[in-house]
Amino acid sequence: MRLLLLSFSFFYLMFSSTAQELEESDHFNVNLDFETRTSILLSKMTLKEKISQLGNNAPAIPRLGVLEYNWWNECLHGVARAGTATVFPQAIGMAATFNPNLINDVAVVISDEARAKHHEALRNNDYSQYKGLTFWSPNINIFRDPRWGRGHETYGEDPYLTGQIGTQFVKGLQGNDPKYLKLVATAKHFAVHSGPESERHFFNANVNQRDLWETYLPAFKDLVIDANVYSVMGAYNRVNGESASASNYLLQEILRDKWGFNGYVVSDCGAINDIHANHKIVKTPEESAALGVITGCDLNCGGIYQNHLQESVTLGLISEKEIDIAVYRLFLARMKLGMFDPAEIVSYAQIPFDINNSQKHDELSLKTAQSSMTLLKNNGVLPIDINKINKIAVVGPNADNINALLGNYHGTPSSPVTFINGLNDYIGKRAEITYSKGVDLVKDGADGLNLLSDSIIEDVKKADLAIFVGGLDATWEGEEMPGGINVDGFYNGDRTRIEMPEIQQNAIKAMIDTGTPVVLVLMAGSSIALSGLEKELDAILMAWYPGQRGGDATTSVLFGDYNPGGKLPVTFYSSTSELPDFKDYNMQAGKGFTYRYYKGEALYPFGHGLSYTNFKYSKLRADKTNLNEKEIFKISFNVKNIGDYDGDEVVQVYIKDLESKLKMPIKQLRSFKRVSLNKGDEKIVEFEFKPIEDFSYYDADQQKYMVEKGSFEIQVGSSSQDIRLKKIIYVD
Repeated sequence: MRLLLLSFSFFYLMFSSTAQELEESDHFNVNLDFETRTSILLSKMTLKEKISQLGNNAPAIPRLGVLEYNWWNECLHGVARAGTATVFPQAIGMAATFNPNLINDVAVVISDEARAKHHEALRNNDYSQYKGLTFWSPNINIFRDPRWGRGHETYGEDPYLTGQIGTQFVKGLQGNDPKYLKLVATAKHFAVHSGPESERHFFNANVNQRDLWETYLPAFKDLVIDANVYSVMGAYNRVNGESASASNYLLQEILRDKWGFNGYVVSDCGAINDIHANHKIVKTPEESAALGVITGCDLNCGGIYQNHLQESVTLGLISEKEIDIAVYRLFLARMKLGMFDPAEIVSYAQIPFDINNSQKHDELSLKTAQSSMTLLKNNGVLPIDINKINKIAVVGPNADNINALLGNYHGTPSSPVTFINGLNDYIGKRAEITYSKGVDLVKDGADGLNLLSDSIIEDVKKADLAIFVGGLDATWEGEEMPGGINVDGFYNGDRTRIEMPEIQQNAIKAMIDTGTPVVLVLMAGSSIALSGLEKELDAILMAWYPGQRGGDATTSVLFGDYNPGGKLPVTFYSSTSELPDFKDYNMQAGKGFTYRYYKGEALYPFGHGLSYTNFKYSKLRADKTNLNEKEIFKISFNVKNIGDYDGDEVVQVYIKDLESKLKMPIKQLRSFKRVSLNKGDEKIVEFEFKPIEDFSYYDADQQKYMVEKGSFEIQVGSSSQDIRLKKIIYVD
């Protein structure tokens, strides 16, 4: 009986169709290719049924054996909003690892847990939101400005780093089966989107062609061409006057025609409604619905398509054939996920549920968090020698704050380890620990004095070392919070100032004034200006939002059990005054956005991160120094660990155009590699480059990337500012 061979997901009792009817449904015939089966299914559907499938919550079609399906699922750094799951460091922390292979491992685990959860849900007749196989991750927007609240969802400010990390994340999610997709990953938000959150439903991002192609598009291109990402999500805002979720230029000319994208496009939630309601591009929801589908947005997160497309057809705004294109793309995706095949022939359907939140996955979360830890300053107080410490005073609002582990779009960890939990477990009875929250993250709801109590100050005075654990959490920086946060420094998800909240600054100053060495542990998702405190603090560790094992990871770094190797995927600015207008999408506005254009002096530059050991760079070699734009050339150099600890070094290669007639980036990251070296060891590191890819700029007139003839400087170093080796390459 064919029904017995069908996946357990197809519970025939749910449908009015008989077994014989289902048996004759050729779209279940596994001997046919997915494209043919999808076409057969489409041919059997009425217009009403087709339209019903174009929203994120798609109802069942019992007569065709189509189950209800919710397309909305999240897995930014672990399966989110679907119960207990392994929570990895927030995306910005994963970027700080500068380790794409590690992030691929993370994504494989996430996809394992997602598959296991999905099939367990089906066994329980659960078709609810967040239980599906189509995930709206990763966020690969460029973290243009640290004031943007959602920046911590991204992989930072650099297009190349974002593309490399994002590519491996997508590959890990979607799997490597030659026939089936493990999950569908979604590259979002296409394409020019980085605040302000409070205006995202009506904002128009004006962007010139060079910035579009050199900053905002490259990561998307990488994920489409190199990672074969199967879904792309449009942004809320307009881009040069067009709705990003209904832009013929973005969705058709670039995405499909230039890049060959063959998956489906989904709108951000409510973005199709914005077309008429807020952008005022058209006047009615029927026009918005038609425009969205015609320009290539196949799936509407929201109800505009489902509620208004029928009338759009009646009014002659769109044809059924145009609707068919979108429906076909969506069902082809479901076919490729194995939703219409017997479970026993879909390898991913066999992943057992008990792998979810397993010990192995927990250990990978710890490893990733450790790899993300970024040491910004150290005067020698770290690593802490436990044998020389009798008392440690811990103060700060993030020391026991689970929210500061999680960031946003997160799952539920079974046993989250906060900083104080991790420290207590590590120290045991070897030293005395005092702990007090001391102050709130932003404001003191009790008395507003912003002062530490006398008893806390006394504990700090008596301690051998004090640790302040502060920063932010996702209640202060994150997605649009309409009618929500509007206090000094914060507005509806974004920050209006990047300085550390005054209440925390005052607490740290009071601790420093005691004379006790003070270490600052920052948990946050973005650049924080320290208003001069960096000069007085003994050490600063950026822990990001480190995931479920954050406390253990942080402690292991502070005490030297793990040598930090993370690097900044964003620039740390000295003050808000260094930043251009938040709403200006011109990368060269003011003093410039990101290290590629910023003409000031950074507090801590892009790529910065210290180690407990030292690395020596030497012997930069190039197999050729004179070449044409199409030639490939190779460089190599030596890196040696000359310090006293084993450790990782992220070697970074930047390209600087020395004689361009155009306004070029100051420099651009073009390759990197995280290298592990035991003390005393030396390795040769090699990279390959091609001028047409690595030295190019986008010529708006000719609409293509071009290379200016002239000299280019290869810069090799430990950060964008700490350049150790240089070599000139000439392009004829």
